[in-house]
Amino acid sequence: MQQEIILAGGMRTPFGDFGKSLKDIPLAGLGIHATKACLDKTNLKADDVDHLVWGNVLPVDQEGYLAARYIAIEAGLPVESAALNVSRACGSGSQAIITAAEQILSGHGSIAVAGGGENFSRAHFAVTTGRWGHKRGPQTMVDTLDWAYRDPFSLELMGETAENLADDNQYQREPMDEYALTSQQRAGAARDFLSRHIAPIEVRERKATRMMDEDEYPRPQVTLEKLAAMQPVFRENGMVTAGNSSGVTDGAAMVVVADRAKAEALGVEPVARIVDWKIVGVPPRIMGCGPVPAIRKLLEKHELKSGDIDYYEINEAFAVVNLHAEKQLDVSRERCNLYGGGISLGHPPGATGARMTLVAMQHLVENEQDKAIISMCMGAGQGLAMLIERVRH
Repeated sequence: MQQEIILAGGMRTPFGDFGKSLKDIPLAGLGIHATKACLDKTNLKADDVDHLVWGNVLPVDQEGYLAARYIAIEAGLPVESAALNVSRACGSGSQAIITAAEQILSGHGSIAVAGGGENFSRAHFAVTTGRWGHKRGPQTMVDTLDWAYRDPFSLELMGETAENLADDNQYQREPMDEYALTSQQRAGAARDFLSRHIAPIEVRERKATRMMDEDEYPRPQVTLEKLAAMQPVFRENGMVTAGNSSGVTDGAAMVVVADRAKAEALGVEPVARIVDWKIVGVPPRIMGCGPVPAIRKLLEKHELKSGDIDYYEINEAFAVVNLHAEKQLDVSRERCNLYGGGISLGHPPGATGARMTLVAMQHLVENEQDKAIISMCMGAGQGLAMLIERVRH
């Protein structure tokens, strides 16, 4: 019998707007919270987990570079368990899930918790000349968050690469804004659906605390007129605005990845199985095209057509990314991102892939559908696509 790698469910923190409710919580704290909630959700004992894989783009705080191990131990996993940090730009959360699956397939584990997170609100400012001394006069502080948002080859901001994709394919501003409006409206309508994956977290508010139980970024009341009035951010006379780009947000999301036989022996119910994945390279200057070849190669390998997939989650890094995927893959908007996405919910890269996986799993279950693809573009020019299939009981 061929080994099956399954997804048994998971949880996430609410996503906080940049500089707002989650800014005082260390990133590892968000990861610990999501990991504990993930275990509770799946009725899995921490002692049964042998691996934790943590996806992250921008390490912050003292424990940042060892975050996976710190989160694992603080969440109650055995000291004998293993932990791993992974980074694949905006696909880091998905890569964590894939890496956990690879560990299990290669015989190096059987039950893992995988996902990731970011707290961009805690991004460092660095003095790069400080280590070995510097000459007299003022020194420049560098924003490490800016490093995370730039293409390493051209040093263009990621939004400029979205402008390049729009220029190369003659996409216009109005459809981008219309797409952004749809994302915001869908997120607003999906509050109950999204709440099933959110573990409320205590946050500071002035001299008191409160329980934060929903995402902070969505603007469901925004209008097309307001979106159209927003100025381009990345290029004079450009088309990419803050309104049709993904939001800068903080948060963490974790999912149980396991060998099916082992999970069922522990009383953990499989929700979906990981069928396969594809990761491809694309020109960095148009990195937003990444989902298209990744999805095509995945479909071709399994002799599927785009219409054979019941549901898609394609990360809304920028609206033009999704317009391009819709056009090139013939993916109906009625089968993609039905509950909002990066434009409305925000996009903490380490968490996004895991969040999208949770949404896709829940969608398949509630609609009694079978196949879903989770996909995203990635800075420096890559695309990732993962195919999952609902487990029928």
